[in-house]
Amino acid sequence: MTAALSFSLPNADCFVPGGGDAAAALARTTHLCVAAHQDDIEIMAHSGITECFGSAAKFFTGVVVTNGAGSPRTGQYAGYTDEQMQAVRRQEQRTAAEIGCYNLQLQLAHPSSAVKIPHEPGVLADLSLIFGAARAEVVYLHNPADKHDTHVALLLRCIEALRSLPADRRPQRVLGCEVWRDLDWVVDADKIGLDAGQHAELALPLLQAFDSQVTGGKRYDLAAIGRRAANATFHTSHQTDQMSAIVWAIDLTPLVTQPELSVRGYVTSYVERLKRDVDNRLAKFGA
Repeated sequence: MTAALSFSLPNADCFVPGGGDAAAALARTTHLCVAAHQDDIEIMAHSGITECFGSAAKFFTGVVVTNGAGSPRTGQYAGYTDEQMQAVRRQEQRTAAEIGCYNLQLQLAHPSSAVKIPHEPGVLADLSLIFGAARAEVVYLHNPADKHDTHVALLLRCIEALRSLPADRRPQRVLGCEVWRDLDWVVDADKIGLDAGQHAELALPLLQAFDSQVTGGKRYDLAAIGRRAANATFHTSHQTDQMSAIVWAIDLTPLVTQPELSVRGYVTSYVERLKRDVDNRLAKFGA
């Protein structure tokens, strides 16, 4: 690890799949995904991975913030200790980075408990370093309506870090993507369809790189790809499919550019608009 990328924990991992300097790789990042766990990146940011795949001008960097210690395990992994599981998960994430030709893969190795603490100095320092050095055009984060506690907590830590940056160093676009709770419920005017159908040949290999999960009892490979196809088909009832696979996202950019906004208020406004949409449709037909 170069001195310029010295993170708060000594076991943080920097991996440049194509070789070279990690700090330079972070600086050239155009598309950045910051996720809680190994394999979250591949579920939520397929569009970013494939937009950069093979490009000489676009560079995808993935960041996994937690250490993978609490991962579910069965089968051949059933007897693995947390320490052994962390090593497996770290290598799986490196493998996915190689398959997707990522520009850079960072794994910060924080325990989930640290991510859940508001203003936790180590987590905040690491995220601020990454966001400030990358200066990415697009940032993919967890969505704040997710039902996984660590995902929601990390999203809030990311917003804290992004708001702490000077205005001219904040990303142009910040997206909250579906992983555990999908975003199909968001009204159409509010949701963003990320094209997950590009480089379809990468979809399975990227997800199946996480063998400890796929063969260990969690078929994320089938579930994620199936949800993307369902999103594309059920998006509109009176048109043919415009994309073969979609990951839904919501725009979180205002939470970064307008730090005075309440995260809770911003997110619950999406729920209120869904409520009005349902109520208006029922009323229109006589309910």
